[in-house]
Parts: sequence; C-alpha cells; structure tokens
Amino acid sequence: MSLERIDKILSHEGFGTRKDVKRLLRFSSVTVNGTQITAPDFHCDVDNDEICVDGKVLSLQHNIYLMMNKPQDVVCANKDGLHDTVFSLLDEQYKSGFALGKLHLIGRLDIDTEGLLIFTTDGKLTHKLISPKSNCPKKYFVRLSKSIDEKEYAEYETELKKGIHIAREDNEDEADCLPAEIQFTEKNDEVFLTIVEGKYHQVKRMFKALGNCVVFLKRVSINELSLDKNLLPGQYREMTDSEVSLLIHNL
Repeated sequence: MSLERIDKILSHEGFGTRKDVKRLLRFSSVTVNGTQITAPDFHCDVDNDEICVDGKVLSLQHNIYLMMNKPQDVVCANKDGLHDTVFSLLDEQYKSGFALGKLHLIGRLDIDTEGLLIFTTDGKLTHKLISPKSNCPKKYFVRLSKSIDEKEYAEYETELKKGIHIAREDNEDEADCLPAEIQFTEKNDEVFLTIVEGKYHQVKRMFKALGNCVVFLKRVSINELSLDKNLLPGQYREMTDSEVSLLIHNL
C-alpha cells in the first residue's frame, strides 16, 4: 500500500501547483472510489484507489525502480555544467514527475566509478537503504595498482575486518571505517570489497591506507541485488518486484 496526499498526486499528474490543486478540489469534481474529495490532505492508496477528475479516471504511474550500469565520466546529479549526468542517459518518459514524486538516486557513485546505480520515486525505500542504521552492504570490484602477495592477503583482511582508519581528503575529515569484507580473486591485483557505509571516496581511501591505489572501481551489488550482467555501461532497465525485494531483504 502506497499512501499519498491527494494534492501531491494531482500536482504530479499535471494539475498545477499545490495551490492550483486546492482550488481544483473546491470547484471541480474530484472523487476517490466514487466519494467526493475536497480536503487536500486526504490520503489515497495509489496502488488500489480509483481517482477521478471531472469523471475521468486517472491512470497513475506507481513507484518507478530502475537499475543502471553507470559508465565512467558521467556524474550522479540532475544537472552539471561540465559533465553529462546519469539523468541525461534516461529516456524522456523518466524525466518528468510521477504520482509518487520525481525520480531520484539511491546513493551515488564517483565520476570515475562504474556499476550498479538505482533510480526510484520511492522515498521510503531510499531512506531505509541510506540510513546509517541499516548497514546496507555494497560490494565493489576493485583493480589495484600494485599486486598483493600472500603476506599482504592476511594483513589486508585483518585491517579491513577490524575497521581501517582513513586519512583526511579534500574537505572530508579522517575517519574510522566500520568492518569491511575483502574477497581475493585469481588475479593478485583484483579483489572484491564489501562495505556498509558510503563515506567520501571511501573505497579509494581504504586501499590508500593499506599502501595501495585503486585504478578501477565498479559497484556490483547492493544488499542482495546484483547488477544485471547483460547491461552495458550506460544501459538501464526497470526492475522486477523480486529485485526490489532483494534490495531490502534482511535490513
């Protein structure tokens, strides 16, 4: 059930500002399941209620969930004077308002980072996933400038598991990170790292603290949702209900 105020719904459906909608409710016929509605703060179940304006049934767009494989060299912002943005990669149908609000990002990725990026209109889901209390795991594929030998494997694993200290960078203070999990691969310069925070340049700063440098970074999963391997950089698609469930499972 998705409950929203009738004035917010009508405003996003193109009936004007909240002030315009208030006037509409007073002087036009707005019904919910056949009942006349005049109060702008009346709450509707967007998934199940039938909303009519002057006898015409509104076809409401429910919450939107998009999965994108973010490419490098685009920024996670609505507008940017210097670079293309991830929103510029979307078709026009996703660039306007919906019944439940405007499309926004759940978290961000740096301009040089690739991988899983989620767009949604679901503010409650976003709040749940980005809340510090959720400890939502995010997994990254990392390529390093220096190979790791067997002795360093144990050192990396120990330091990351106990929570590594990262130095100040730009305007961000030094910080102690929460425990992270590293997975080694067959290649000595490639690993997977799972973190539960989203500090500024966190993964890069963590490996810098270990005496190494990240040369390629890609987010491959958020919680239990993995990036669709069929999506090329810059491509996206709508998510299934089961994929949305994977985002919040056990949080």
